[in-house]
Amino acid sequence: MPRPEAPLAARMRPRTLEEYVGQEHILAPGRLLRRAIEADQLSSIILHGPPGTGKTTLARVIAGSTRARFTALNAVLAGVKDIRAAIADARALRDSHGRRTILFVDEVHRFNKAQQDALLPWVENGTVVLIGATTENPYFEVNKALVSRSRVFQLKPLTDDHLRRILDAALHDPERGYGTRRVELAAEAVDHLVSVANGDARAVLGALELAVETTPPDADGVIRIDLAVAEESIQRRAVLYDKEGDAHFDTISAFIKAVRGSDPDAALYWLARMVYAGEDPRFIFRRLLILASEDVGLADPAAIGVVESCAAAFDRIGMPEGRFHLAQATLYLATTAKSNSTMAFFDALAAVAAERAEEVPNHLKDGNRDKEGFGHGEGYQYPHAFRDHWVAQDYLPPALRGRVFYQPSDQGWEGEVGPRVARRREAQLAAMVEDGGLVPAERLTAGPTDPRLERWVQRTASQVGERLAALRDRIFAAADVQRHHRVLDVEAGTGLLTWEALRRAPEGGVVAWTTDPRQGRTLQGLAERLPELTRPTVLVAAIDALETSVDPIRFERILGRDAILRSGDPGALLAILHRLLARDGRLVLCEGLPRRTQRLHGLLDPGAVPAELGRAWAAAEEAVYADPADPLLRWDARSLQAAVEGAGFGLVQVEEIETKYALHVSAGVLDRWLADRPDSWLGRLRRHLAEPESRAVERAVRTLEGRRIPWNATALLVVAERCSADR
Repeated sequence: MPRPEAPLAARMRPRTLEEYVGQEHILAPGRLLRRAIEADQLSSIILHGPPGTGKTTLARVIAGSTRARFTALNAVLAGVKDIRAAIADARALRDSHGRRTILFVDEVHRFNKAQQDALLPWVENGTVVLIGATTENPYFEVNKALVSRSRVFQLKPLTDDHLRRILDAALHDPERGYGTRRVELAAEAVDHLVSVANGDARAVLGALELAVETTPPDADGVIRIDLAVAEESIQRRAVLYDKEGDAHFDTISAFIKAVRGSDPDAALYWLARMVYAGEDPRFIFRRLLILASEDVGLADPAAIGVVESCAAAFDRIGMPEGRFHLAQATLYLATTAKSNSTMAFFDALAAVAAERAEEVPNHLKDGNRDKEGFGHGEGYQYPHAFRDHWVAQDYLPPALRGRVFYQPSDQGWEGEVGPRVARRREAQLAAMVEDGGLVPAERLTAGPTDPRLERWVQRTASQVGERLAALRDRIFAAADVQRHHRVLDVEAGTGLLTWEALRRAPEGGVVAWTTDPRQGRTLQGLAERLPELTRPTVLVAAIDALETSVDPIRFERILGRDAILRSGDPGALLAILHRLLARDGRLVLCEGLPRRTQRLHGLLDPGAVPAELGRAWAAAEEAVYADPADPLLRWDARSLQAAVEGAGFGLVQVEEIETKYALHVSAGVLDRWLADRPDSWLGRLRRHLAEPESRAVERAVRTLEGRRIPWNATALLVVAERCSADR
């Protein structure tokens, strides 16, 4: 328990994960970090985030829940001697009692190289489990070896809702907060404190404490905090901006990208962020001067002059009026035409680095010194002596003849000169040819030496595997899975989506659900090869047990392939998935469309069956795929979209994906097609053919064994979301 005289922010520091507010993307039920803390199996981690987001608090929550010894160092105050002492204690505890030590290092980026090197071996061999906290990007500021041996978790600024919950807890907690005092906080005062705190829990609690402690009770004994008091308690929004840290580089990056992207509103906003935080205006002008050539360039050759004039005016005027010149230069660059054709210089630079140093062509050499002796400069044609002050001649070394570096854009001034440049190049190339020069042809394609070999490889490769990989890639492109997402793979099958989800969401969590016990055993066997904390959860359960089996987890992404239409009750399954999807979550399904699949009657060679049988076969097969009573065949894009929307999903999009590939007709494929079951292909066909006809069709289909046949398939890619308003 903190001392009563401790600041409110220290007194209200959460003690358990249940009291911890915010950071649901890493600490919600089912997340990797929460599972590791609850199982007391924490490995080394680095917590990265702005001040007031709960890094130190989370470390202390871990300290209160672990059976390991917990010790803390501050990187600003601790030296190599302190690190060695902590390591010595950890080794003694491990050797005598077999107990782990968790070492918390606050401001870990402040460690110098000697301090980090002193710590590294003991993190590597497991003597200590490191928890590092830093406000700076660990990939830039922390020893790379330490980062590579740790999981990095990024903490985000708290939302307004988080800060309101923290204020409410402080006002009502009788032991650590103001629960024993009569404090009334006006709604507009709450809004101001939350807004100006800018996601910082420490700032909002500090402002509340100042307001309460400096406001006397009224005649009724009530401490009333109105908007005026709140404004005095926290008057200026704290903008995170360290001129040597992430915020500095991230903000200037956002500014440059907004100007490059021709968004004047965003450009002004990021400019204001930098000026508000005290950034050096000359640094901003330096970036604008670079941008005027890099991103505007010859689309508007006047741009660099405008920016240079604004910078010179700023040097004469200074602040605060100089902000007008910053704004003018920013707006000019953000609204003018853009071209990055000056990047061509770096192509030329790469050619110089890669090519053997070429001698300057004789006609381009200086003829003032040795024209008589060596003939330098002979053959040079003076452009001003020709019409339009230009003549077609070669200016590149022989080995680089025909090489193109500069490609004019079609924007602004450069768009006007582009055709002229192209015409002159064409004339130069013609002159080279007439002069006996070799013009290398541009390579428009790349491939193997023998195209026949490539075609053979394509025919013999497993195109079914390629098709599934392509479908998987389409699903994940639409899903946009982030590292912290919790993902549900619906009817996971062999795990085509499960393993990719695990790679893309290592800090979230993946649940692979199937109703097939055999597939579940296969998935479980594969999953057991992975470390316990990183493996997916394999769930074998009936549809009606799915929701209770995963509760209370809600998933940011739900993925599935051929899961809904084959479920027997698509509406019921979709309703369950809607309840399992987190707010602002996304559902991505890829459903095969059986009614649009390849027809077998068109695959046989002409004359393989009598014409009358061929017509009967074709009619029967079309009747099979048009059967409205078959639950697999009544679906199309419109009905599937209606079913998804009927389950409560919003922003539903359905896209048809048509694929063509070569299918190898193996004995196994034939056995599935021709199985003596009512639901097989042949079983369905028999409903529309006489017995002699069906036997003849079976014999004809069996002639396909061992062949590769062209196969067309259609799938529906469904993308839907659960909107924020859903509950």
